[in-house]
Amino acid sequence: MVLMAIFLPIISENFYSNSFDWIKTHLNGFIIYSVGGILLFAIFLLMSPFRKFKLGKEDDKPEFSYLSWMAMLFSAGMGIGLLFNGVSEPLLHFQGLPESKAFLLKGVSDTSTNKAMITTFFHWGLSGWAIYGLIGLSLAYGHYKKDRPLSLRSMFVPLLGDRVNGKIGDVIDITAVVGTLFGVASSLGFGVSQINGGLNYLFGVPIGPTVQVLLIAGITMVATISVVTGVDKGVKLLSEINLVFAGILLIFVFIAIGPLGLLEKYGSNILNYAENLAFLSFSKGKESTSNWMGSWTMFYWCWWIAWSPFVGLFIARISKGRTVGEFLSGVLFVPTGLTFLWFTIFGNGGISLFKGGATDLGEIVTTDISLSMFHFLENLPMSSITCILALIVVFLFFVTSSDSGSYVIDMITAGGHPNPPTHQKIYWACMEGIVAAVLLLMGGLKALQMAMINVSLPFTFVLIGLCFSLLKEFNMDYLEEREKVPSSNGINIGAWTHQITASLILGISAYIFSQGF
Repeated sequence: MVLMAIFLPIISENFYSNSFDWIKTHLNGFIIYSVGGILLFAIFLLMSPFRKFKLGKEDDKPEFSYLSWMAMLFSAGMGIGLLFNGVSEPLLHFQGLPESKAFLLKGVSDTSTNKAMITTFFHWGLSGWAIYGLIGLSLAYGHYKKDRPLSLRSMFVPLLGDRVNGKIGDVIDITAVVGTLFGVASSLGFGVSQINGGLNYLFGVPIGPTVQVLLIAGITMVATISVVTGVDKGVKLLSEINLVFAGILLIFVFIAIGPLGLLEKYGSNILNYAENLAFLSFSKGKESTSNWMGSWTMFYWCWWIAWSPFVGLFIARISKGRTVGEFLSGVLFVPTGLTFLWFTIFGNGGISLFKGGATDLGEIVTTDISLSMFHFLENLPMSSITCILALIVVFLFFVTSSDSGSYVIDMITAGGHPNPPTHQKIYWACMEGIVAAVLLLMGGLKALQMAMINVSLPFTFVLIGLCFSLLKEFNMDYLEEREKVPSSNGINIGAWTHQITASLILGISAYIFSQGF
């Protein structure tokens, strides 16, 4: 696939692009409804008796502090998107959301601004993190509680049994390796183009392949050192440093824009999002907005799904010793809350500046999104310092994404071992950089990105199957625990409750599937 993207980049891109267009036309509703169903399933687990289950043995303690855990989770799972979309996406929605009745939202007073923020929150909120959490929870429970390998195939042991050790399991793991490698390589390739643009904007560094390949080499070198050092040292340290720098930038903009106004908007944005979440999650759009939903919402869901093996496996590796409730609460709400704060400060801030006369922001987000953050900071005090700080944060976010991706591939190709051999860590970290550099030079990055997005369709079926697999295992373990404490009336209420729940989920999934077609 890499060779095809190198030597036939245009043909490859057209092929994958046409495939994605077919998915967008015919399976728009299926994917949107499926992601909504996964969010409902995650909320059910959070409220069920299963929330008390531990990701490990009874005496296992968390390997990382809560702050370190959240720093690594946030850097691997979100990171770079905030820098490039924090200003641009809300402003794009502010200027161009559909005006049809199909897109009317509840509780919206300032229609343009509030609709823009609700839509941004929807694309970056609970739905995406539910996808990551589903895979991470299944892997962590199976590995730390059941002593299974930390690999994608092990998630389906409750459904498939020993068959996961054969060809079916090989296909699952290989797909995860390919998807992760392509995802990180394409992000590296597009990311260095954006870093190069920032260096040109700030220091006049020329834009070209030589500079971009050197940037890839630098990111790869730092990521290799980080991943060889290990999760408990290198990856953890870089994630914490990155979170500190991003926090400094966030606090500065928060004060410069106006704390009181932004705090009020933060609260109202969350309330508006909560009020419209169900509508957005289970609406594939009327005829007049279906193209928009496919171009934005379905594209985002495909992107989250395609990245889910990478991020899910990584957060499983760092989540030993936590309960199911603690894990889901942390994965769903903490990153989402921080993400919403970021988008409120930069998104509402950008819209306010645009309304106040900074019309260049509106133009730049439609021509070169990579420069939107720098143009935004230019309208605030101390822009020369904050722009450099933003560039450092961008660089560190790319490094943490690269070392996390390398580590995930290492674990899968080492048969699920949490501490792969050093030479293998070096191999995969370097391979990511080499693939990104070669594709950047040969013009095949776009094709590889579209190939990665297309992986989301078959993996959506994997996620739906995973819901049944996880529910079956939790139900069996719950009943096993109940048998140790017999009910006084001789009726196992838990068995009836969870069998009914399983039947309801099966019915909802069948409905979602039928609506998709």
